[in-house]
Amino acid sequence: MRAFSWIAIAAFGEILVIIIAGIDLSVGSTMALAGLAAGFAYRADQPMAVGLLAGILTGALVGAVNGLIVTKGRLPAFIATLGTLSIGRGLCYGLTNGQPITDFPDSFRMLGQYDLPVFGLNIPLPAIYMIVLAAVMGFFLSRTVWGYRIYALGGNEQATALSGINVGRLQLLVFILSGLLAGIAGVVMTARLGVASPTAANGYELDVIAAVFIGGASTSGGEGSILGALMGAAIMQVLRNGLVLLGFPAYWQSAAIGLVIVVTLMLDQYRKRRGR
Repeated sequence: MRAFSWIAIAAFGEILVIIIAGIDLSVGSTMALAGLAAGFAYRADQPMAVGLLAGILTGALVGAVNGLIVTKGRLPAFIATLGTLSIGRGLCYGLTNGQPITDFPDSFRMLGQYDLPVFGLNIPLPAIYMIVLAAVMGFFLSRTVWGYRIYALGGNEQATALSGINVGRLQLLVFILSGLLAGIAGVVMTARLGVASPTAANGYELDVIAAVFIGGASTSGGEGSILGALMGAAIMQVLRNGLVLLGFPAYWQSAAIGLVIVVTLMLDQYRKRRGR
């Protein structure tokens, strides 16, 4: 559970974007930026709380930029987040000169490496964060007015606008939440690894998006759940472990994950054609 916890946390935000028929390709870069922001805070001798907050707010800021480009710049989410993916990764390299930050204190590393004993079982802290966030986001999406509006926007944007809902504000909220959760995922990942690297989470956007689609989200929007994203992330980890156990070369694993995404999307399209 520890190994896929940050993928699942990022997927909780990604699924919100995909439910409104968008996509966020910048989650990997956002995770790396969030980890570096925490690292810079510690280098400046700031308390642990400031470092955590810096990482999480960096994620929210990237999400806000994505949302503003989509809502005010009128660019498709695919193009907007593809641009911020590249900008974010460039910032990671430029701000660090390509060098990782490794001098994290033990109190920070414990947040990702410590196991909490629960009823005789040692539960990794990242898994507990994942479960708590799954419960919070699941309640938000399925039991609040904002959650209902997100589904409505994904189902029919024009009808949602005609019903009096501010579509632009709702889209902005969704992208901010996606960035916020990617920031949390980046901080958890950095605490677990004990290093903030400009190359961290490189290609993770593929895993996050795959987890969401494997979990039942639709490319057309209006469908998906937090539980599905959690299950999709778990299946992705099982797939990776299975490839390793089968002796599948590590260099080919990305190709296998990409194939899973293509097959999943083809099945989604087939299901939709059969439903018409």
